[in-house]
Amino acid sequence: MKILSIGNSFSQDAHKWLYDVCKSAGKEIYNANLYYGGCTLYGHWNFYVNDQAAYDYEIKGEPTRKISLAEALRAEDWDIITFQQASPNCGKYETYQPFLCDLYKVVKEVCPNAKFYIHKTWAYESDFASDAFANYNNDQKYMYKCLCDAYKQAAESIDAEIIPSGDVIQYLRDNTKEFDYKNGGLSLNRDGFHLTLDYGRYAVSLTWYCKLFGGSANDVSFVPELCDDENKVRIIKNAVDTILKGE
Repeated sequence: MKILSIGNSFSQDAHKWLYDVCKSAGKEIYNANLYYGGCTLYGHWNFYVNDQAAYDYEIKGEPTRKISLAEALRAEDWDIITFQQASPNCGKYETYQPFLCDLYKVVKEVCPNAKFYIHKTWAYESDFASDAFANYNNDQKYMYKCLCDAYKQAAESIDAEIIPSGDVIQYLRDNTKEFDYKNGGLSLNRDGFHLTLDYGRYAVSLTWYCKLFGGSANDVSFVPELCDDENKVRIIKNAVDTILKGE
């Protein structure tokens, strides 16, 4: 399976462990991420229109070279292509259009056999201080509600399925003491908005595996060395399976 993400640092978080996660479950993938920090859907469209080689072309979680969207689309016979909105705008559907539908039409024309997904990203940590979070009243649960609504509309607009990364992260925050940051648990964010290099990234990689292949997180034997607490790994796997089974 060949996977391409038209994304930013949040898809970078998702891709870091994805190859190893899938391989350990017996699934061979070729995963590429188009990384441009903080890139919005408008930004992706603007790069395409101007044919800019703006992206770091990351293969299996590692940077290789600069590339344009048009070149990346023709680089492989992609099976899966994902879109997402930049986190400050993820809960504001008016920022998605017309750029998402415009991008979809272009990508669909070049890659007619690909299956399309929306990568549903996550809300910020509860104590994150930024103008972007102020747009959501500095309220994690409100931001989560907004992004749920916006991503649902986005997926419907291009008839795509959703990879529920943000749902898994929020479930862990709300339903496990280990990741209940407000009450002494670990944060799943390393800086208030990107995922932690250990459990945060691992949780989302498992989510992608389960959604794309229809498997269980317990199929996966790979665990990053950074994830050194077996109980937390078990809790994350159970959370991923709970969210995916509930879809």
